[in-house]
Amino acid sequence: MEVVCLDLEGVLVPEIWIAFAKESGIEELKRTTRDEPDYDKLMTWRLNVLKEHGLGLKEIQETIAKIDPIPGAKEFLDELRTLTQVIIISDTFTQFAAPLMKKLGYPTIFCNSLEVAENGDITGYKMRCEKSKYTTVKALQSAGFDTIAGGDSYNDLGMITNSRTGFLFKSTEQIKKDYPDLPAFEEYDELLDFLKKELNK
Repeated sequence: MEVVCLDLEGVLVPEIWIAFAKESGIEELKRTTRDEPDYDKLMTWRLNVLKEHGLGLKEIQETIAKIDPIPGAKEFLDELRTLTQVIIISDTFTQFAAPLMKKLGYPTIFCNSLEVAENGDITGYKMRCEKSKYTTVKALQSAGFDTIAGGDSYNDLGMITNSRTGFLFKSTEQIKKDYPDLPAFEEYDELLDFLKKELNK
């Protein structure tokens, strides 16, 4: 049995940190896992920037409330879920993801959690497991699933390259150049056609 594993940000919804960077006017927060392969390094840096500007969970959640899925994402996900099991595997956090899952029709998501002080300051974060995307597809495979995985960033490559089938979606030119053997898509319709063929193999 197959299960399709998808990244969230950049694939189904806009990048949360980029949206917050625009909303807050803090340009440096536009840096994402497309730019920085080391997630711990990126998150530690982000939390320092938030602390420096006196911003916490409340301000980020106010931005997230205004974010809608990428046009066509919900329809793509709805159709894909009629064909197979789908799990969103994301390095985002439960405190960020909840309103977005509502807008996507409550798909299954595996993500991480933030450590938040009583005053709303984000003091840290807890990863669900080490190398969470790679570890999750390996766990699914050990449970008897064939995984098909896709995403757009460096932190997706572990699950993509270790799945039966992997693909890039709305990725960067550099990542596509670095991984020329991976099918790369820009539109949901072409991705859905590709996945239908893969599911019928």
